[in-house]
Amino acid sequence: MRISFTSNLAMQNSMRLTVSQSQSALQKAQTEVSTGTYADQGVALGYQSGRSVNLTVEKNRLNAINDSNSIVSQRLSASQSALTNMSDNLQTSMNSLIALSGSNDQTLLNTTTQSLQSQLDAFVASGNTSANGEYLFSGINTANQPLTAYGPGTPAKTSFNNALSNYMSTNGIASMSNFTLAQMQDFVQNKLAPMYTAGNSADKWKTDWSAASDTNMTSRINTSETVQSSANANNDGFRNFALGSVMGIELLGSDVTPDVRQYISKTAISYMGQAIAGVDSQRSALGLSEARVKTAGDTITAQVNIVETAFNNMNEVDAYEASTKVNNLLSQMEASYQLTSRLQKLSLSNYLS
Repeated sequence: MRISFTSNLAMQNSMRLTVSQSQSALQKAQTEVSTGTYADQGVALGYQSGRSVNLTVEKNRLNAINDSNSIVSQRLSASQSALTNMSDNLQTSMNSLIALSGSNDQTLLNTTTQSLQSQLDAFVASGNTSANGEYLFSGINTANQPLTAYGPGTPAKTSFNNALSNYMSTNGIASMSNFTLAQMQDFVQNKLAPMYTAGNSADKWKTDWSAASDTNMTSRINTSETVQSSANANNDGFRNFALGSVMGIELLGSDVTPDVRQYISKTAISYMGQAIAGVDSQRSALGLSEARVKTAGDTITAQVNIVETAFNNMNEVDAYEASTKVNNLLSQMEASYQLTSRLQKLSLSNYLS
């Protein structure tokens, strides 16, 4: 009969290996308890791990679109708020002109002129609204402030002065009081209005007023749909309000005959009406975009829920089983520690003593 000897050192090393393996298994088990999913999906799922990765990628892609849609919604909401303010400015200006009712009272004329200038300034301020570091009415030129204010020394004011001076000089008009109704109609229709008309060779809008692009921003709101997500200051609504305001500010209070003043007032009101229609058209277009973004968001949220359900069905662990495994491993490690401690105390000298 042969007797084999095993040293206590070998036994201690064996126990250390057991403890090390238990610690690794415990770490994975604790991860599964805290996350509710497999700690090592590749080992747990095997050949299905590729599908799990695809589901994760799809979920991240959908969430990215949702995050982008949130920014689009903020931009659209801020644009609607600014356009509402502009519409109010327009209505106030029109009301001021209507209240004038062809009056030649200089005090009332001055008050109306000041009101028009104030509303134009407020309109420009709203047109220069920005959100998230982007100007809302610059089209795709989001880094450029779209509108320039109107006042002494500005390009638009200089262009008006030059146009009026040249017309009077060419037609032998010595002063504003010498303007006939036909001449004022000719000046407004053939000299002033073309400076604000898109596609006209005399158009000065983009040199005097606007740095915006004609191309609006578009945003992808789901996998197959894009929407217009901005407006631009080159819209006819902006142009007509500026034209009507300039007519009122510069001509209404000047020393012209009553019939000429009546024409100026009615024409300015007409341009204001066209401006309101243009601004409201932009509000409607952006409102449709808002509705489509909301619908797309609801659809994407539903898709994310479906993907999450499929992912969870593949990767979720049994919470009770995982907790039991943690408790068993803790008990096993505690026993290993106790046994290792006893082995370390084994010594021949202790036995001989």
